[in-house]
Amino acid sequence: MKIICCKEHAELAIDIIVDEFETPPVVELLTENDELSTACEYCKEPGIYKVSNI
Repeated sequence: MKIICCKEHAELAIDIIVDEFETPPVVELLTENDELSTACEYCKEPGIYKVSNI
């Protein structure tokens, strides 16, 4: 599972990964090579973090 989120919703995304998979999430800062134009999955702000379970 991968969640793209803004700074405001990073904690929510981390909680969702932990609750669903019961493992520590991997939190990565999106770089120029990543999907910078992707919006946060919880609002329409630009996504700056990728939170995943792998």
